Parts: sequence; C-alpha cells; structure tokens
Amino acid sequence: MRLAPTFYAGLHAGLRADLDAAGLDALVLDDPLDVAYVTGFAHFPNERPVVAYVPRAGEVLLLVPDLEREYAADQRASATLVAYPEFPGERSPFAVLRDAVEIQPRRAAHAPSTSFSRVQGLAATFDGTEWTDSDLVAARRLRKAPEEIALHAEAARIADAMVAEGARLVAKSGGELPTEAELAAHVTRFGAQLMYAEHEDVVVVPMLTGGLVYSGANSAQPHRLPGGDRLRRGEPFMLSLGCAVGGRFVESERTFLLGEPTSEQRHYYSVVREAQHVGTEALRPGTRCVDANRACLDVIRRAGFARYLRHRQGHGIGLGFHEPPWVADGDDTVLAPGMVLSSEPGLYVPGHAGYRVSDTVLVTEEGPRRLTGYPRDLADIVIGA
Repeated sequence: MRLAPTFYAGLHAGLRADLDAAGLDALVLDDPLDVAYVTGFAHFPNERPVVAYVPRAGEVLLLVPDLEREYAADQRASATLVAYPEFPGERSPFAVLRDAVEIQPRRAAHAPSTSFSRVQGLAATFDGTEWTDSDLVAARRLRKAPEEIALHAEAARIADAMVAEGARLVAKSGGELPTEAELAAHVTRFGAQLMYAEHEDVVVVPMLTGGLVYSGANSAQPHRLPGGDRLRRGEPFMLSLGCAVGGRFVESERTFLLGEPTSEQRHYYSVVREAQHVGTEALRPGTRCVDANRACLDVIRRAGFARYLRHRQGHGIGLGFHEPPWVADGDDTVLAPGMVLSSEPGLYVPGHAGYRVSDTVLVTEEGPRRLTGYPRDLADIVIGA
C-alpha cells in the first residue's frame, strides 16, 4: 500500500525544479494531505504543527512533535525527521525547524491554506526570509502518477465490494430492514476487514472506509449523516461509499430501489443515469471542467427537473475525498490525463427522495476510464421486486 522511495525521490526532484523556476529557496507545507503527499507520513491533524520543509537544495525535512517521531519512522517517511518536545513549548516548533535548516532561505513560500497565525510564526522565526504563498504542490497533486493510479484502482475495487455488500445485506433482510446507521456501520466494517485481510502495512487515514447511507425522503438532503431511520420497502435508498488505499480515495455510489419501482421512480432514475453517462463521457483531455459540468446537468434540465438540482457534476479525488479540480460552473480547469474525478450528478425531490449515481473516473489519453464499476442499469439497482 505504501509508495516506494523512488516515487518520493522523483517528486522531490520535481518540486526542486518548480522552486527553481519560481525563484524560491524553500517550500513549507503544513496541510496534512500535502505532508502525506510529499513525505508519505499520514497523521491525524491537531494543534501540534507537522511540517514538510522542501528546500531547493538539501534534504527534505519533516517536523513532528516528539510524540509522533516513532510513528513517522514506522511509516518510513521519505524525509529527515526533526522532532520538537511539545506544543506550545518553551521554544516555537518553527525555531526547531529553523535550526535544522542548512541554509536559511532568502525567499520561501507556504501553501495558501496555511493559517494566518502559522504564517506569522514562520515570519517571526525566519526573520531574514521573504515569505509568499504558492500552490506548487496543489498543481502537482492534480495529475496522479501511475503508482498513485494503481492505489486508486485498488480502492475502487474495495469500494465496489462495499456497495455490493450493502445491497446484499438489504436483500437478505427478513421482516425488519436495517436502519441507515446499521447499514453504514456494516459496510464500513466490511470494507475495513476486507482491506486488512488482503493487504499488509495498511496506510491508516482518518476515514479508511465509510460513507453515507440515507433512505426515503432523507436522501433528498445531500450529505445528510446516517440516522436511526429504518429503510422501508417501496422507497429508494442511497449507498454513498468510499475508502482509501495508500491514502488515495475513491467513491462508489448507487441509488437502490427497494421493491417494484413506480413509474415515477423509474423516470427519475433513468434521467440521473443518463446525465451521469453523458457527464462521464465528457471527462476527456482538453475539456474544461465547466463544459463537462454543463453537458452533464443539461440532461437533467432538459428533462424538466432543473428545480431538483442541488450541486455540480463532481470534483477531484486524491489524498482528499474532495479536492480540485471542481467539475462545476466557475472552474475553467482543462482536464488532462492522470486526473481522477467523481462523476456524480443527482436530483433531489423534497419529501420524496434523492437519486444520485457516482463513479470515480480516471482521465486518460483515450478518454474517461471508470475505476469504479458497480452496475448502473435499472435491473441492477432494484432489490426485492
């Protein structure tokens, strides 16, 4: 599950070239996903700073609190470890970092996401350095390397298995169907057990497996958390599931119809399925995100359901479940090979239900490649008809 040291060596070389082109001497990263991307160290973020320091020349440093020093070593972080005693401590953690830096940078950058207080702390500690912000790492994270794509593909296999297991549990239920929370707990546990059974050295991230489960009228509220409501025959329900392999996420999501579908349910579902097909086919190199989004959602608008639209077609997926680019109005990003995106249009009818189909899609030179592949035909999502 862990990327090889050669991946990080190549990434570090690329970042040094980026720094040189930008006229920067160093880059400081404190976002936990940026840290994981650059060093391979996955951690639970809190008030104690964890920082990757990438110099234009010299070793990449990983600043960690001493209580995480062994954990970083256990993960074979691709950086030289620099530990500070505690936070806030008698000395600033940034002072410990400054003392470990071989050559003090004249001009350095932090990520745009770095908090104002931490930027102030860096400026006060590196008092001879001119600071700016830079999205160099964000730009590199847009396009996944082959090694990362392999992790996404394995995550997709497990996520599809989680969806299948959720459908199986509902199908075999007797007189009493599970609650949303019970179903969510079951598929989360199933995915984690499958991952540990089939892999060694699992990379643990805050959400290793899991997702959202909602049914009936609740499913008309996107991102509603699973509750104690019990699934009911005759109503749709959604399994919005995902997992991370090697820290790389996917999502696999299907709306299921529980019992013989009504003509209304069939119509809503067929429109969303067609929108998802059109939107997915639009995820090709050279296409702007805004144009793919428009092509996708126009299917729903032409069907007369514009009032039931609540969100964009999709978003980027990587070390984060949601990250750039955004397949949405307002994002002119041009799609390129190596980008991994969700394609998840939906329509939401208040008081009735929501209908959404989501796959994780890889942009390739030849066009879109679905990494998740749970069936999407109407016959495949009807349970107990």
